[in-house]
Amino acid sequence: MKLGLALVGILLVAAASPTGAGERMILKVTPAVAFAPANLVVRAVVETDADNRAIAVVAESDDFYRSSEIQLDGDHAPRTNTFEFRSLPPGHYSVKAVLMGRSSEPLLTLRQQVDVMASGASR
Repeated sequence: MKLGLALVGILLVAAASPTGAGERMILKVTPAVAFAPANLVVRAVVETDADNRAIAVVAESDDFYRSSEIQLDGDHAPRTNTFEFRSLPPGHYSVKAVLMGRSSEPLLTLRQQVDVMASGASR
């Protein structure tokens, strides 16, 4: 019983820390694999900091490029920022998020890979 309560306590503490131990930003891209035309949802959870000024997100393959950027108001900005990329064609995508500071210098860059497969439907 004590072990169960201790485990629940550990899980509660872990859940209360949205960006993890000392992580400035976490990037989550869903889905990791999809059929074209794909809609990607990119979530960037950013630790509050007065230096945070913008997040730029890029989805890029050999034949396709799309980007989006939002401004951040330092430590008053929302922690979770959501970007949507709609109707992506087939390809192997590198999704990159760049957290930028006061002088537009990159503070952190994170990447995830996404595969968008052809649907196989003939038209």
